Amino acid sequence: MTAYPMLPAMNDQIYSLAEKLGTLLARNKLMLTTAESCTGGGVGYALTAIPGSSVWYSGGIVAYCNDLKKAVLGVDGQTLDLYGAVSENVAREMQSGALKVSGADVSISTTGIAGPGGGTKEKPTGTVCFAFGTKTQQNSYTRLFEGDRDQVRLQAIEACLMSLIQFLDNQNTV
Repeated sequence: MTAYPMLPAMNDQIYSLAEKLGTLLARNKLMLTTAESCTGGGVGYALTAIPGSSVWYSGGIVAYCNDLKKAVLGVDGQTLDLYGAVSENVAREMQSGALKVSGADVSISTTGIAGPGGGTKEKPTGTVCFAFGTKTQQNSYTRLFEGDRDQVRLQAIEACLMSLIQFLDNQNTV
């Protein structure tokens, strides 16, 4: 029998952030959707660990390959050619595409290189791009995380949740 890696254990910090995000979304009567690549559904996993999350989380799209990013999320092939899948440009198109597909009020996207390979000098392993916002306001940024594949993904999930909490806190209401 083949041994398969298990999902990384969701730590207390991620659970706490998911709870806080859910509270903010529910209080503002907002629906969230996610578009994930390198986190492979980990953000959605964290959100659905919270009881009652269906009130504020519509679901997510895991678009790991570029063809799915284009077909489902509407990422432009030219954007992929010019900037690569791991770019804020692609993250922004994933984020806005998720809003269009889902009809949600808020969305967040992740795309990156979790490793162990795949990195370059310009985009080393551990590079993750994020985009989040609404139909009228969008933010994006890139972070470089250290560690193995699971550590990079967990750090990216945590950063994703924290970014959206800060965004909503700064909006008071969206």
